[in-house]
Amino acid sequence: MGELLDALNTLDRDTQSEPGSLADQAAQAFRSASHRVNEAIEAVQEPGMPLDILARATRRAPLQALAVAFLVGVLVTRRR
Repeated sequence: MGELLDALNTLDRDTQSEPGSLADQAAQAFRSASHRVNEAIEAVQEPGMPLDILARATRRAPLQALAVAFLVGVLVTRRR
């Protein structure tokens, strides 16, 4: 995945538009948002955090986790 990001960043630098343009501002906003999302995901995946706990529970009992996810999906769709 890192190689893909490096290639995309290199391509982005090569084809970058003039500084201050709307496309440049949009690209910068997208990079900033994706960086914040990646930081949030990394923080939640640390040991003892909710995503780590959920991942471990799913590995221990995949069929039960699938059943719970199905039931939650049914409850959410019925409420709407």
